[in-house]
Amino acid sequence: MTTQTFTVTGMTCQHCVNSVTEEISQLEGVSGVDIDLASGSVKVTGDRELELDSVRAAVEEAGYQLA
Repeated sequence: MTTQTFTVTGMTCQHCVNSVTEEISQLEGVSGVDIDLASGSVKVTGDRELELDSVRAAVEEAGYQLA
C-alpha cells in the first residue's frame, strides 16, 4: 500500500472536492482519496505509485490544477 500527497489549486467548495475525488478514484490502483479543501492537500492511497502525469490529467479533467 502506498500513500502519495499532492496539492490541487482552485477548489473552493465540496462540489470541487467531489469532482477531483471522482476523477482520481478512476485511476488504476487507487483505493482511497482524502482531500483537505482548506489546504488543497490531496492524499491518495493505492496499491502502487501513481505517475504524476496521470494524476495531473485526472485533476485537469475535473477542471483544476495540480500545484
